Amino acid sequence: MFPRLLSVNTNVFKCLQSFQNFYFIKQPGCRSCLTLKDFSSDEIKRLLWVSGDLKHRIKHEKQYLPLLQGKSVAMIFEKRSTRTRMSTETGFALLGGHPCFLTSQDIHLGVNESCTDTARVLSGLCDIVLARVYSHSTLEELEKEASIPIINGLSDLYHPIQILADFLTLQERYGSLTGLTVSWIGDGNNVLHSFMMTAAKLGVHLRIATPKGYEPEQSIIHEAQKLSKQHGTQLVLTSDPMEAAHGSNVLVTDTWVSMGQEDEKKKRLKDFRGYQITMQTGSMAKPDWTFLHCLPRKMEEVDDHVFYSSRSLVFPEAENRKWTIMGLMVSVLTDYAPQTPLMKF
Repeated sequence: MFPRLLSVNTNVFKCLQSFQNFYFIKQPGCRSCLTLKDFSSDEIKRLLWVSGDLKHRIKHEKQYLPLLQGKSVAMIFEKRSTRTRMSTETGFALLGGHPCFLTSQDIHLGVNESCTDTARVLSGLCDIVLARVYSHSTLEELEKEASIPIINGLSDLYHPIQILADFLTLQERYGSLTGLTVSWIGDGNNVLHSFMMTAAKLGVHLRIATPKGYEPEQSIIHEAQKLSKQHGTQLVLTSDPMEAAHGSNVLVTDTWVSMGQEDEKKKRLKDFRGYQITMQTGSMAKPDWTFLHCLPRKMEEVDDHVFYSSRSLVFPEAENRKWTIMGLMVSVLTDYAPQTPLMKF
């Protein structure tokens, strides 16, 4: 009897081994979002449309839409955040789903367990992963090994969910995105990289001012130039904040010292002198100019006169982090069709 059981168990083990490779192949329709570089113009517009539709139906019409009932999201946070955590937890729960928050104390990627094993374990326990990490390569490894979608909650290279919120905010303010000019004045960081991979696809001109030595990555500049040419928009790169602000509809900045750059703070504050956004900066822009900042904000980046003025959209922008992460999750996990008329882009 024992030899027979051993034979049966050996055959079962072989079957499980052969099944393993199939199980961790991405299933049809399993779409990750590591960067908006991978999304077409129409796909980004649809994400914004779905986000605006959910906001209208849930916030303004008080409808209950349990579109993610029975689904769960694993939230991996190597870096802390107020907006990313709150928007994902409240948004996913509002749609009937269950968010599971994992800090570096709960899950130590690549240390206690490899990214490969983590991706495969989570693939069997939840429906989608949102990861906020230091290195973009961590996301790429998770995406390669998981059989469920991976969403970039922030990496050193891109911050796509922030840019969706920014463009929804601008669409709400201006009624259309095509033809707007956005001016970035600050560090050549992950948020700027995401602007560069998205703006041209929405018909938005981009003017960028960064101090010398803090420019965007060269490969991203090259790709942004191609997108600008393809979509007929303007892309300007300079080290002069006033030149960047000239003729702009929207002035944007971000932190000058990101998490992990604390040792560089003294040097960065010196190198970024003259880059604070003030009403004088705004005098170079168009009369209807507005201001965006992904937060948290420091006084040296933008003064109170701009930050707390009627031109500042920072708090609607922060709220829209929730509606756009909801729109992205719903678009990835369901076949939901918006009920409100198509947005004007």
